Amino acid sequence: MAGTIAIRITSSGSAAVKSAAASEPAWLRRTLIGITLLFLGLFLILPVVAVFGEALQNGAKAYFASFTDPDFLSSIRLTLFTAAIVVPLNTLFGLAAAWAVARFEFKGKSLLVTLIDLPFAVSPVIAGLVFVLLFGLDGYFGPWLLKHGIHIVFAWPGIVLVTIFVSFPFVARVLIPLMQNQGQEEELAALSLGASGWQTFWRITLPNIKWALLYGVILCNARAMGEFGGVNVVSGQIPGLTNTMPLQVEEYWDDYKFVPAFTLASLLVGLALVTLALKEFLEWRTRVQIERSEKLAQDVVERIAA
Repeated sequence: MAGTIAIRITSSGSAAVKSAAASEPAWLRRTLIGITLLFLGLFLILPVVAVFGEALQNGAKAYFASFTDPDFLSSIRLTLFTAAIVVPLNTLFGLAAAWAVARFEFKGKSLLVTLIDLPFAVSPVIAGLVFVLLFGLDGYFGPWLLKHGIHIVFAWPGIVLVTIFVSFPFVARVLIPLMQNQGQEEELAALSLGASGWQTFWRITLPNIKWALLYGVILCNARAMGEFGGVNVVSGQIPGLTNTMPLQVEEYWDDYKFVPAFTLASLLVGLALVTLALKEFLEWRTRVQIERSEKLAQDVVERIAA
């Protein structure tokens, strides 16, 4: 009965808030909507249109001719190669970190959460500089690496390391609040019925977080493929070898090769648009899942009250 009352109170409060919002003057709502649309048009939509417009200014033939440039193709291959390493590793780390934070109490838990957020607070350029100081020729491990013929800075391993650093919080930060909100009652029930840890993970935990996990993976992939600052420091910008797509765009721009620059930039913009579409879809799926869980809980409360 108490649960039913609480649900009714919450619904009434939500309706009151919506009613108060709708009572604002029409001119104020229209002004705010107009300002928002103007801002979006100037700073988001117009740049996207400009990128595709510049890429296609000489026609589709010139656009697709850029794909024959070896440096163009090399930057795409390196970017995809980096993402193929970074995203799975950060996904595993995010799952492990979210599991530890949401399911266990231990000393240093708050410190762990703070460290997960560290890449959000540190400039990617500083992150790249740290790896140069560690693995560069004059760095702490530089002489040893040089002696053994191992190249990290100005090679793909350095690009991968920096990209891992700047993109590893995304999966963890998406999963931690969701897993904390879901609780662990279902997992404890499965364990009490004799399920192993792996069985509990694959049949209970993973299905409950799958949409949020995909959401975090998409954000991680977008950041990995679009990273510029940190990669710029450790790559050395060697055309055909260590230039990722964002770096190659800058290389073309500096050489006044505007069509290839905007063609490559249009691919990155396309990736961003696909990411936004997938993000919206996954957020919708997550909302549907939460609404179903809340409806099930409400039904249970009403049955108990009856």
